[in-house]
Amino acid sequence: MARTRKTLPARADVAHLISAGVLASVCPRTLIEEVLADTGRASQRERLLPAPAVVYYVMALALWREAPLEEVLRVVCEGLQWLGGSEAGAVQASKSAISQARTRLGPEVMRQLAERVLRPLAVPGAPGAWYRGLRVMALDGSCMDVADEAANARYFGYPGASRGQSAFPQARLLGLVECGTHAVVAAEVAPYNHSEQAMAAKLLPAKLTADMLVLADRNFYSFKLWQIACASGARLAWRVKSNLKLPVEQLLADGSYLSRVFDSADRHRSAGQIVRVIDYTLQDSATPPQDSYRLVTNILAPDAAPALELAALYHERWEIEGVFDEFKTHLRANSTVLRSKTPDLVLQELWGLLLAHFAIRQLMTQAAWPRGLDPDRLSFIHAVRVIKRKMPQAAAVPP
Repeated sequence: MARTRKTLPARADVAHLISAGVLASVCPRTLIEEVLADTGRASQRERLLPAPAVVYYVMALALWREAPLEEVLRVVCEGLQWLGGSEAGAVQASKSAISQARTRLGPEVMRQLAERVLRPLAVPGAPGAWYRGLRVMALDGSCMDVADEAANARYFGYPGASRGQSAFPQARLLGLVECGTHAVVAAEVAPYNHSEQAMAAKLLPAKLTADMLVLADRNFYSFKLWQIACASGARLAWRVKSNLKLPVEQLLADGSYLSRVFDSADRHRSAGQIVRVIDYTLQDSATPPQDSYRLVTNILAPDAAPALELAALYHERWEIEGVFDEFKTHLRANSTVLRSKTPDLVLQELWGLLLAHFAIRQLMTQAAWPRGLDPDRLSFIHAVRVIKRKMPQAAAVPP
């Protein structure tokens, strides 16, 4: 049965044009031109597809996963012309021309843009984002399937499988997420065989601040990474594996206790670091009662963060799983893999995906907070549909 190509309207309507405005509000043209100059990727001559338009196009790929490349490009270019106050004209470019324009741009421009744009969104006191004056953050990783091309396979690698190999190479994505807004504050992208701990050791020193409380699961803990994260001044509440030896040094009034962790290379256990340990189990839940949780935190005073409160707060870590679902299910839609065929373009597409997701989440917070709502109460997929199809009453188009 023949397949019918998905098309967008023959002439971009106001709703599509405003979606270009949402992207432009997150990445202003002046910022893009500054990054292009810093990376040496600014267009050296007049082109059909100038570099700033290609940047917006890469971001827009995340919004219109169902549309052919040429259709997405047309809508983006018409939207940018509309924002500039000129008449939107037709843009004709083949897949080859688009690929060449993206290759000229490279991944570094999008990475540097993401580093400058991604940031916490919650203002002090914003609903659902804070715990006792600390910004609640979560750290976790996930994998994204990429096109099964030889170059991608060599660069990213395949995950293991019980028989043969997996169907697609995978890129590993590590994210630091603000739980209250689902905004990705910082990220690292690497081949599949890179460990999340190694990626976190690179990411955390530059991105953690003293007003953060960072939650992480038991696969992240190591003495060295713990020290790196503590050195930032951030508060930590990480789950650890049950076989980690944490003898009781001082029992505290709330049921937690002080213990000491050591580097595995410190065989004489002479240079330890004090931690507070919280052991608990969940009642009346799907989790079997024998499965216990063990948290370690660098908040040593029970009055600053009682054990019951931290145990309850730890499960906010699952908010980051919802963020990865937004990437993999709602933005990726029916696509099995990312569109790009080469490693550089895969990296570029992933950074564009992160920027587009941030734009959507920023718009959702702007809609929720004036009404005193937690942004978690808003539907992400509905927000995507609003940006793509509907005219917001308060358009996010820059003046």
